[in-house]
Amino acid sequence: MANLSISRPLPLRNVHITDDFWSAYIRLVRNVVVPYQWEALNDQIEGAEPSHAMKNFKISAGLEQGEFYGMVFQDSDVAKWLEAVSYLLETGNDPELEQLADEVIAIIAKAQHADGYLNTYFTLKEPNGRWTNLAECHELYCAGHLIEAAVAYYRATGKRLILDVACKLADCIDQVFGPGDAQIHGYDGHQEIELALVKLYQTTTNERYLRLSQYFLDERGKEPRFFEEEFHRRNGQMHFPSLDMVFDYTYNQSHLPVRQQHTAEGHAVRVVYMCSGMADVAAESGDLELLEACRKLWTNIVSKRMYITGAIGSMAHGEAFTLDYDLPNDTAYAETCASIGLIFFAQRMLQIEAKSEYADMMERALYNTVLSGMSQDGKRFFYVNPLEVWPDAIHKNHQLSHVKPIRQGWFGCACCPPNIARLLASLGQYIYTCQGDIVYANLYIGSEMTLDVIGQSIKIHQHSELPWKGDVRFTIEVSAKTSFTLALRIPNWCTEPSLTVQGSSVQLGENVRDGYVYLSREWNDQDEVEWVLPMEVRRMKGHPQVRDTFGKVALQCGPLIYCMEEADNGAGLHQIVLEDEEEPQKHFDQALLGGIQTLSVAAKRIRSEDLGHKWGEQLYIANIPHEWEPMTAQFIPYYAWANRGQGEMSVWIKEK
Repeated sequence: MANLSISRPLPLRNVHITDDFWSAYIRLVRNVVVPYQWEALNDQIEGAEPSHAMKNFKISAGLEQGEFYGMVFQDSDVAKWLEAVSYLLETGNDPELEQLADEVIAIIAKAQHADGYLNTYFTLKEPNGRWTNLAECHELYCAGHLIEAAVAYYRATGKRLILDVACKLADCIDQVFGPGDAQIHGYDGHQEIELALVKLYQTTTNERYLRLSQYFLDERGKEPRFFEEEFHRRNGQMHFPSLDMVFDYTYNQSHLPVRQQHTAEGHAVRVVYMCSGMADVAAESGDLELLEACRKLWTNIVSKRMYITGAIGSMAHGEAFTLDYDLPNDTAYAETCASIGLIFFAQRMLQIEAKSEYADMMERALYNTVLSGMSQDGKRFFYVNPLEVWPDAIHKNHQLSHVKPIRQGWFGCACCPPNIARLLASLGQYIYTCQGDIVYANLYIGSEMTLDVIGQSIKIHQHSELPWKGDVRFTIEVSAKTSFTLALRIPNWCTEPSLTVQGSSVQLGENVRDGYVYLSREWNDQDEVEWVLPMEVRRMKGHPQVRDTFGKVALQCGPLIYCMEEADNGAGLHQIVLEDEEEPQKHFDQALLGGIQTLSVAAKRIRSEDLGHKWGEQLYIANIPHEWEPMTAQFIPYYAWANRGQGEMSVWIKEK
């Protein structure tokens, strides 16, 4: 197969993060999140939802007695934990963690059947039900996460046991599924196997895995409907009767062949996982039609169906997209996993075509929704990331029951916590990409990276003061003069960047293409690049078709979206209106929430003492103007909300 000319991320071991902001999160994942999640997977956290995930594997391996417990996709939590561990091992030696991972891998290997099949739910609960309910039961989804973990662990340690397990599992799947008369002509209800098989292909160079990934993509949406056929074959048995995963074709994106899908429909995580697999296959096979479908889906998501925080999926029922511009704030679903999937999709599109819009969206989702999904101590998590919260209503209004005013210790469906861990543990893969003699700086995260460019070893030190200041410095380290191009992303939140190389100003002008400025030169040892990205506080407005943001503004400074909390502004945030005469004031508070930059904005709110006097017991009154009192509204970064107890929160605020 002929692939496209694409850029590649650097191996994790080639990138060492030294960032003042992000290093704390990497340490948190290594020292707190991964150990905490290991305890959760082994049901050792008092008061948290039980997982039973490791016990399921031990029972399947014949090491313990018992029954399967948990969601049908419980295996994937272990796989994502192992993947996060793998990234940590690639970036830093940890013999104790590696030994623990080896023990887990040995258990997984023992649980694998002789023919390669591996799934604890069907092994323990429905031994005769293999491949009979792809619509609901996530067999290929779990397999995909195991394959991703296996590839990551092999790359980190060079140990083959888990990779051999993954190949044996993939070979089993390849034998079962395909166009042959004796094969199943189908696909999984939850996309994941598609992108995992491409990773396995890239690691093993076995083209059968790439072809199988493309088969699953191209089979989706064909007539007759595969999920209906298997539904009738199993006599209508349902695993999730509250969700119509069989006949609601948009839910799992089987309403059309993937090449004909131009709008994001149905379950949001499934959409972006599917798109990630589509982009992978397009890149490896040179399939331009598939790539064009990716572009159309991308455009629909980011221009009509995405929250300002980088969150996607506006409806709780089905965790789904709805229609263009339907972006309610208080009932938003905005699953953490969906934003992580959007980052996966963006990274793959960025590798295919170096356009800053993809990196902009990676940055937006990363700094806002992904970080919002985890508490600052790494032990509590959001599944849902709303943009407006009224706790009293959450406890009474069933339409808001999916929203939580405080983060949870764990979940019965615990996909989000290990997803956060594996993303942050692999953050180094998102900072740079390389293509030939071009090095793309996509994210401004303090780091040291090494790579070979046209046979010459180079090292780039990046010092970044994001997200609080837009000052970034690159120092080039080479043993001899070396020619290459350093391409710097111009963030969409910056209008007047300035660039100097060795103290001399560089005009951007014709050096800018698709949102990157290209610096092509012969570099000397210790050459320095100063990249200044002024951060103004911007009052962002939603498209007029977005009903829930009309007449309101959201504050953004650099990559961060800000919000108001009751802890700073009192209750009744909906009664606050921002003034437009004064510029918001920045203040860095080292003692607040681990050190954050706050914003102060002149505002007014309804005079509280007049509310009871004028309105009394009346709900509606004619021709009575509001009386206002001046105030200073305080804003914190959205990612930091809900770390000070339960209270109201709002991203979008009325403007005078």
